[in-house]
Amino acid sequence: MNASTTVRLAAAAAWLALAAAAPPRLSADGLRAQAPPPSQAGTTFRSGVDLVALNVTVTDPSNRYITDLGAEDFLVFENGVKQDIGYFSRTNLSLSVSLLLDSSASMEDKMRTTQEAASGFVQSLRPEDQAQVIDFDSRVSVLAPFTSSKADLQKAIASTVPGGSTSLYTAVYIALRELKKTESRGIEDLRRRAVIVLSDGEDTSSLVSYDEVLELAKRSETAVYAIGIRSKDTNWTGRGYGQSDFALRQLTSQTGGRVFFPSSIDELKVIYALISQELSSQYLVGYTSADQKRDGAWRRISVRTTRAGATARTRMGYYAPGG
Repeated sequence: MNASTTVRLAAAAAWLALAAAAPPRLSADGLRAQAPPPSQAGTTFRSGVDLVALNVTVTDPSNRYITDLGAEDFLVFENGVKQDIGYFSRTNLSLSVSLLLDSSASMEDKMRTTQEAASGFVQSLRPEDQAQVIDFDSRVSVLAPFTSSKADLQKAIASTVPGGSTSLYTAVYIALRELKKTESRGIEDLRRRAVIVLSDGEDTSSLVSYDEVLELAKRSETAVYAIGIRSKDTNWTGRGYGQSDFALRQLTSQTGGRVFFPSSIDELKVIYALISQELSSQYLVGYTSADQKRDGAWRRISVRTTRAGATARTRMGYYAPGG
């Protein structure tokens, strides 16, 4: 896919229909564990064993990031059963991120500030990181495929032009599919994957439902971060915006991300900086499930720390491998 590729509604409909007809088989996390470096692991995984890999954010009571914990400071539970941590790292892994920008007509007076804030996030990327830019209105457009070129990413961000309605769910769905292509195949090439979506209203023209997007997000290893811009003139008792808020909160909480509702458009630069800081402050915690049933069932995950006052956040669960 080149930088000028535009996914129009008709083409997207055909593409999504094909995807639904032949969905990819997903393992618990799409990872096959290899023997990790002794300094990073409490145990050594056998080759071919499914690894549940968790990106964990830990904060103190003042919501500051805690970055000095060791493996012994974490407790991991799956369906209430304590798991043995077999892989742990404080290494700042490389990042694959999909930047989603709402370019619907209602964004006209916010577009320049949005572009500047998103460009600031791009500036924080390291040479080993990669990102793509997707904008969405009535259609979803991949303006820049995954690249480490900050110039290409910033050019794509600057090219966004407001107009049309809002295909929020289709945009997130496509981003998750695109990020699936960057999935790690072993410990040696683990990457953190994230979607950062900015929108100022309800979904009005998507080809997929919210439930379909949430299900795909739960099956991915991708953290969703969302920025919901609220207009001062909006009636917040309105049904549509209530649905949008709920959707963003659910997508972020299920995947271990975070949602922001700025009171002013001027807060966007700070929010993008906070997301960048969080992504660089996470721990990687891995384990092989004590439950070896390959039943495809949903398994709840809970991570705690022994540090007083610390709060750990990660995705809420995963689907076990199929039979």
